[in-house]
Amino acid sequence: MTTYLDDIRVSYDTVAADYARIVDSGFPEELPILTNFASLVGAGGQVLDAGCGPGRVTALLRSLGLDAFGIDLSPGMIEVARRDHPELRFEVGSMTALDLPDGELGGIVSWWSVIHLPSEALAEAFAEFHRVLAPGGRLLVGFHVGTDSTHKTSGYGGHPMSVHVHRRTPEQISAVAADAGFVLQTTIGLDLDGDRPGACLLFDKEDS
Repeated sequence: MTTYLDDIRVSYDTVAADYARIVDSGFPEELPILTNFASLVGAGGQVLDAGCGPGRVTALLRSLGLDAFGIDLSPGMIEVARRDHPELRFEVGSMTALDLPDGELGGIVSWWSVIHLPSEALAEAFAEFHRVLAPGGRLLVGFHVGTDSTHKTSGYGGHPMSVHVHRRTPEQISAVAADAGFVLQTTIGLDLDGDRPGACLLFDKEDS
């Protein structure tokens, strides 16, 4: 039986090359948000770009002085990331079942990569984020803001896709994170009155 993970994997394998070409830059507010994250994490361990796609944000995190690496569900995306950023580490994997030891990471960035996860899987991902972060580690999550879900059937050059895009409020994401053991530190709204509102939330894993 096809699962949502299969749909995500196949869809992003299909669009990987054009995605990397079309989505080649972030939004204007991106750099200061990631720069602040980098200053908070500092040299305190490795940083995971969870759902890294073609590796653009992973490379940006590395340029900000972080020991960053990327994981993505799509082998096609990982192939493009390795092609475009051969000096960086990229692995195929799922954020709902990370192949990483407990407490290994100093930080995690999930940059618009939880939007395809249904509610149960979202909770699984945050539990995994909490597990692999060291005490005092930081989690930065970016996502589309809203209360609806849509079925995306094509994109990035008109390629066929089959993924659900789940828009959530900062309060909903914060509640899931709190259940996993995180503490919210900062909320940043992005283009909240525009066509594609978003938000970035910064969380801490408290020292045990």
